[in-house]
Amino acid sequence: MTQPTAAGAPGASGAPGAVPTDDTVSVRTDGTVSVRTDDSASRTVGQRPRTGVWWRHALAVLALVWALFPVAFILSAALNPTGTLNSASPIPTDFSLKNFTDLFASTTFPYWTWFKNSLIVAGLGTLFQVFIGAAAAFAFSRLRWKGRRPGLMALLLSQMFPALLAFPALYLMFLRIGEVIPEIGLNTLWGLLLVYLGGAMGANVWLLKGYFDTIPRELDEAARMDGASHARIFFTMTLRLVAPILATVGILAFVALWGEFMLASIFLLDQDQRTLGVGLYSLNLADRNKYFGMFCAGALLASLPTVAVYLSLQKQLIGGLTQGSVK
Repeated sequence: MTQPTAAGAPGASGAPGAVPTDDTVSVRTDGTVSVRTDDSASRTVGQRPRTGVWWRHALAVLALVWALFPVAFILSAALNPTGTLNSASPIPTDFSLKNFTDLFASTTFPYWTWFKNSLIVAGLGTLFQVFIGAAAAFAFSRLRWKGRRPGLMALLLSQMFPALLAFPALYLMFLRIGEVIPEIGLNTLWGLLLVYLGGAMGANVWLLKGYFDTIPRELDEAARMDGASHARIFFTMTLRLVAPILATVGILAFVALWGEFMLASIFLLDQDQRTLGVGLYSLNLADRNKYFGMFCAGALLASLPTVAVYLSLQKQLIGGLTQGSVK
């Protein structure tokens, strides 16, 4: 092994600005260390390599502008006092709440009735979907019964078929049901809610089951030794332990039901029975140019519930997705 030589001693390089310590390493006066490898390539330790990352920032800025452009355009159109599609622009020139007041005062388009209908359908649908999914996931995760694995596979395979295939059958089914029980037939909110609950079991069950599997089974065994039934274990213990994944599934279900359009447009025909998506679309059908400002104003208000739900439960959403999907 080569011994380090002092500066000025025989074997030293004598180059100004560098103090060699051995054959391969030298310390410079600026504090950096130069390492000489076998292939005579010198690399510097202590300095960050200069790489061109400007294009990454440019792509990020471009993606941000692309994502925010529709929001800026709708906000500008909603505050535009003219309220027409021809006068809309992404850069507002004037501000006014005329579109909001016209929307609230309109008797042809009952906006607040649509808002209330959407809250009923999305709120109750979320509660029932979370409960049905949690009960099914508890049975698949904690209980052992014949047909458990085929049932899980059937739920997974059912997600491969598009929901559009069932729309004609659902329409005819509820058309006949409405002749016997008008309260849950076609053109009713309760009938639409029943259809939504029919799709409660699916991907949510797999997501919930993955989280349920992380709960130690010893807790269930200890509760059963104390005389607790499966129902008591589920309601008093398990649901409290899986609160993050319940919040996650609730957020996903609420957002999906709040913005659902295709099935609601088939079921809900009267203006007083429509949800927000179907009602706002009727503005475009009436006169796309004339009511465009009112449409944008209604769309801005319609986004507030989903934003509030995301902001209030964002921690549970992240934790539930990451912990429930890795099992």
